[in-house]
Amino acid sequence: MDTMQPLRSATAGVLEVAWYEAGPGDGPPVFLMHGFPYDIHSYEEVAPLLAAQGCRVIVPYLRGYGPTRFLRADTMRSGEQAALGADLLALMDALQVPRAVLAGYDWGGRAACVVAALWPGRCAGLVSYNNYNIHDVARAMEPDTPENERKYWYQYYFHCERGRAGLAAHRQAMARLLWELWSPSWKFDDATFARTAPAFANPDFVEVVIHSYRQRYGLAPGDPAYADIERRLAAQPAITVPAITFDGADDGVRAPAPESAHARFFSGPRSHRIVAGAGHNLPQEKPRVFADAVLELVRGSR
Repeated sequence: MDTMQPLRSATAGVLEVAWYEAGPGDGPPVFLMHGFPYDIHSYEEVAPLLAAQGCRVIVPYLRGYGPTRFLRADTMRSGEQAALGADLLALMDALQVPRAVLAGYDWGGRAACVVAALWPGRCAGLVSYNNYNIHDVARAMEPDTPENERKYWYQYYFHCERGRAGLAAHRQAMARLLWELWSPSWKFDDATFARTAPAFANPDFVEVVIHSYRQRYGLAPGDPAYADIERRLAAQPAITVPAITFDGADDGVRAPAPESAHARFFSGPRSHRIVAGAGHNLPQEKPRVFADAVLELVRGSR
């Protein structure tokens, strides 16, 4: 049974965004942002926990996922971080939400970090998995340790046309493999994956994903529409809003980091937590931990 129905939609920036909403319409707003290769079902247990505490919970499909669509055929199918942040801000504007707690992981966490860093007045608090999740594109070609480079194999695969063709031909198989590699202690079943898998059938999924993993390494140009945002992000702006950051002890793609590793990027109050038994998809693997962090910030913002 799919509990994240019915969906709503709104024109927001260059997109017609599909999202799931739970909780009272006049409650403190919370945006829950999913990552690659996942979808809104990462929050199928988090959303009702927050709604039960009176939050207005909004869980959108990112560009290139599920029913979210571009409004125009000639809009660049960008997956760059500036575009993700701009999409979140546009949805907040479309829903007339002046300020909200923003929470996410992977691509969704990046969108939340972008808004928190560049538009702090719109962010009542930030929950960010993998800490400061804004790319330093200028340093992207500096090599990491061999062990960490090995984990990025899928990114290098997407840099070539064989990778584009492979993703197009094997969307679900690729996603399932990454789930297994990134969350080795998460024993999800077929039904859980099946609820998310249709999101990858979006006609723009491949183009958005490929652009994301090329642009962040300087291998593809960004969308000129977001050039000013990318310029501002290149300065690696500090996050000033109250923040709770997480790492999963079992994350198969990004090893947990000590609080000090990202401290310079947070000038506001921040608590960093490493979660035992959790991989890369923290809200779906440890929903109570994630929901409690969001509620901590919601209560602190009142």
